[in-house]
Amino acid sequence: MGKQNTSGGAVPASSRRYSPEFKRDAVALLHSSGRAIAAVAKEIGVSDVTLAAWAKEQAAGNSTEAKAAAEAERKEAIELRKRIKELEQEIEILKRFTAYWVKEGGQ
Repeated sequence: MGKQNTSGGAVPASSRRYSPEFKRDAVALLHSSGRAIAAVAKEIGVSDVTLAAWAKEQAAGNSTEAKAAAEAERKEAIELRKRIKELEQEIEILKRFTAYWVKEGGQ
């Protein structure tokens, strides 16, 4: 049932290489199915230890991406708060000018 190497013998599971897409899809199937790692691993033809390792690697990668996204959002929030403060100051200036203009008769 295993892959055949060039000499006709079976390729050990430990020497198989899987594409990043296959690994990503396998982990996505694991998460979306809600089934046990062993059941999903058997279905796709890998060991449960391998699938668990892929899931752990992907979680670590997502953690790094999540931290980067959170940092970007934090920086954006700081910039937006700064812009809000500037706009509030502009509104206050316009209110004062409008009050002055009305008081002086609009001339």
